[in-house]
Amino acid sequence: MSAKPPALVWFREDFRLADNAALTDAAQSGAPLLCLVILDDASLPGAAARWWLDGAIRALDTQLQSRGGRLHVFRGPSREVLPRIVRQTGARSVFWNRRYDPNGRETDAAIKTELKEAGITVRSHAGALLHEPWTVRTRSGTPFQVFTAFWRSARDLGDPRPPLPEPPALTFADLPPACAHAGLTPDDYALRPAKPDWAQGLRDEWEPGEETAHDLLGTFLTENLATYAASRDFPARNTSSRLSPFLRFGHITPGQIWHATAEKAGTASQTDTAKFLAELGWREFAWSLLFTHDDLATRNLRPAFDAMPWRNDPKALKAWQQGRTGYPLVDAGMRQLWHTGWMHNRVRMVVASFLVKHLLIDWREGERWFADTLVDHDPASNATNWQWNAGTGVDAAPFFRVMNPILQSRKFDPDGSYIRRWVPELAPLPDSAIHAPWEAGEDTLRHAGVIPGETCPAPIVDHREARERALAAWRSLKP
Repeated sequence: MSAKPPALVWFREDFRLADNAALTDAAQSGAPLLCLVILDDASLPGAAARWWLDGAIRALDTQLQSRGGRLHVFRGPSREVLPRIVRQTGARSVFWNRRYDPNGRETDAAIKTELKEAGITVRSHAGALLHEPWTVRTRSGTPFQVFTAFWRSARDLGDPRPPLPEPPALTFADLPPACAHAGLTPDDYALRPAKPDWAQGLRDEWEPGEETAHDLLGTFLTENLATYAASRDFPARNTSSRLSPFLRFGHITPGQIWHATAEKAGTASQTDTAKFLAELGWREFAWSLLFTHDDLATRNLRPAFDAMPWRNDPKALKAWQQGRTGYPLVDAGMRQLWHTGWMHNRVRMVVASFLVKHLLIDWREGERWFADTLVDHDPASNATNWQWNAGTGVDAAPFFRVMNPILQSRKFDPDGSYIRRWVPELAPLPDSAIHAPWEAGEDTLRHAGVIPGETCPAPIVDHREARERALAAWRSLKP
């Protein structure tokens, strides 16, 4: 072990070596590095995202081992564990990349204060966003409430800084015996599901890690960026970037995506490029909202909706969760979510609208379900998107716009490929019948062997009746 005190690099949602400002700063300090993760129950994500976190830790540990180091993993409250490690290692400096969620900000502020009072250098850096949440403001200094104005102002700030390369040389310190016994082995992480093991679909679909993220980005920019605006809403085409979980866990940064996309600008239209980059913009907008509204996931941003007569219907909620509503596109999306931990963005809007408006179930039930089942669960984007769909947030879709899941299905999955993939009991139906089987003729159903209510779910609610019920509930809010 080096006689020089180590520098601690605390990884949280930034499992990468390149464009990692905290790691670069620590490496440039000249101190040997101790890289660590703390599994703190107060900040652990939902079940599907915990599975991803397990993979992220293992992937980064493999990277560090190939460079002569290790990623040391500890469990417990961060406010207790990190100061203890500082004392036991004799570290004189700690480096991390900033978090912006309410609990993360509070925890980091408390730890920074305690360590600084003890004479420890603490250096935090930006890295999770193109622009930190407090930097994009109106001329009067207030947060934006409309995305288009927010994104225009953000773009006016100019391009984000160029991505940092991986530090050319990393020197590591050994973990001293005083705290080595507290470190966890991969078998101790307890982040993967065991009994039952429901994660096979996730394992089939995803490989967490920095290298995979950049491979995906490269493939997307080469094969799909040039048609992004026209194809992005069609779930069967697989033309989305699928980078959201890699962004969520920091295998790749929005700055890296921004600059890589700019380099490809000559091979794609301005419309396609702008549409793709606007997805990063919406993520930025969501984080600006969460930074301003700590309770974004639990409180209607439009107080009028506090009086909304939501229905308490556990049976309907369970049917929605299990993909058994009888509406093929909705069921396909919910089954894709359960199997892969991910859902196409267009379908996310459809299933969210269905829960809130067709079933008249509180949007917070959906927010909680997605938080537990999405590998890319992002606390800002998830809450913002649910409030957008429910009409309860800022710059939200009006509540009276009720998505028709049948029309959405016919428009964005015209040949039923997506539905056949995820609702296989409907596969024998012709394209004309697969979007609303209950409307098909008796001969068509008999020939396909499809019987709504027996071989496949029957609709749990009539679209027209549900729409009228939702609008009546919404009108009840008006004075």
